[in-house]
Amino acid sequence: MGEKKSFYKKRIIKEIYFTSLISCADLSEKINKSLPLTTKMLNELIAEGIVIETGHAASTGGRRPVMYALKPGVMYVIAVAMDQLVTSIALVDMSDSTIKEITRFELRLDKNPNALSELTKNIEAFINRCPIPKDKILGIGMGMPGFINAKKGINYTFISAGETSIDDCISQRLGLPVFIDNDSSLIALAELKFGAARNK
Repeated sequence: MGEKKSFYKKRIIKEIYFTSLISCADLSEKINKSLPLTTKMLNELIAEGIVIETGHAASTGGRRPVMYALKPGVMYVIAVAMDQLVTSIALVDMSDSTIKEITRFELRLDKNPNALSELTKNIEAFINRCPIPKDKILGIGMGMPGFINAKKGINYTFISAGETSIDDCISQRLGLPVFIDNDSSLIALAELKFGAARNK
């Protein structure tokens, strides 16, 4: 039950992140769990200091539902955007605000056997300069050019991690979960989740 509960709590956090504000009833529907169980997990996340109540939704004629959001200042992600010559790194909170000035550095990907080690060193230096504790960073998301197998963490075009994956290689060095995908695919995903294609 512990692992299942943890899984659904992560689902709740994810749904709140993508919607910013959401009611318990809508959460229950999205994670396909009963209203009492969803309420219980929400209350646990509130007790853990991750979720907050933000008041009631606007009136639509019936009883106004309580709305929930992620508590500011609790969780962050590191976003890494790469092209073939320049890489940018940002620290982002759960409301998609950039917390620290974006760091940019030159990193040539084509025919550069040291690209992975240079990338990892720069991300590590960025983390060391971050104004928040490392344990508040949920993970590192990376968009990069090339033909990528996101599930396996492999970039077949530019960066080689040898017999391991790029994800695992960076994660082992930095002690954080790492996820990679093609930059164009991630732009489309961002449009779907936050832009003009939202709710399509």
